[in-house]
Amino acid sequence: MTDDKTTHFGFEEVAEGDKAGKVQGVFTSVASKYDIMNDVMSGGIHRIWKDAMMDWLAPRPGQKLLDVAGGTGDISFRFLKRAGHGHATVLDLTEPMLIEGRKRAEAERMSDSLEWVVGDAMALPFDDNTFDVYTISFGIRNVTRPQEALNEAYRVLRPGGRLMVLEFSQLPNPMMQAAYDAYSFNVIPRMGQVIAGDRESYQYLVESIRKFPDQETFLGMVRAAGFGNAKYRNLTMGVACLHSGWKL
Repeated sequence: MTDDKTTHFGFEEVAEGDKAGKVQGVFTSVASKYDIMNDVMSGGIHRIWKDAMMDWLAPRPGQKLLDVAGGTGDISFRFLKRAGHGHATVLDLTEPMLIEGRKRAEAERMSDSLEWVVGDAMALPFDDNTFDVYTISFGIRNVTRPQEALNEAYRVLRPGGRLMVLEFSQLPNPMMQAAYDAYSFNVIPRMGQVIAGDRESYQYLVESIRKFPDQETFLGMVRAAGFGNAKYRNLTMGVACLHSGWKL
């Protein structure tokens, strides 16, 4: 029997088994320009969003973080800086992203507290009850089955552990959403062409934001994975959103 399940890759319908490879292709293509593109696309606002995530998370000394789709290490560096001391495991499906992360000055300074792992969010290579904190930033919309990633997050967190998801989301006002869509679809792929020499990958990234569930729907998914005290906070009127939950 063939598996004929499909999922979306941006606005394209693809076989579920093909999505991870396509996502890897996107991030392999953009890895060397990923950080600079984040700054250009968001006008640097992604840094404020990541700082807001750390403010809500309030890392404590000695905590163990798993940062999934952790790419070039942005969240792990911030976490370790805030915690004072602790350990961060950066996991990503795409090895070139981790290679870029290891080149960063922070990676050198924090090398004793960092581990870089190639792995899949839907099948984490870790034992149950291993981590104090699980983060995923701008990554869960690229996972083939996001609910499975959330279930895995619950499994690897210790009782009392914290989930935090930072992701692009939906604006509550239709006119604002229309203006934001116009910017996203007209400007960002062009920036991708100019800066990273890759229009298609950024076209996919824009489309993938539109296909991701809205704030309330995703909150339901966090709860379905078993997380308690689950809630969310909109950032920049809902352009991005932070979802938080606890393994109680």
